[in-house]
Amino acid sequence: MNNINLADVTFHVDENLDAESRAKLEDDLRAQEGVVSIHSSEKTPHLIVVTYDPGHTRSKELLQVVLGENLHAEMIGL
Repeated sequence: MNNINLADVTFHVDENLDAESRAKLEDDLRAQEGVVSIHSSEKTPHLIVVTYDPGHTRSKELLQVVLGENLHAEMIGL
């Protein structure tokens, strides 16, 4: 049986993201190898939780995807 390792990272985005901007960011994160799921909410659009396989990507690499959208963001809850 294969072991599956998963990790979560939460990003706090400083900007107010509308639905379109949030959807684009989620699509860009989903395109990264190892990303399993993404969760964000209409109530807290500035918080994005990403579940990923740390054997395929790192939280810092995912942060670079967020920052690559010309957003100001940081990882929280580490």
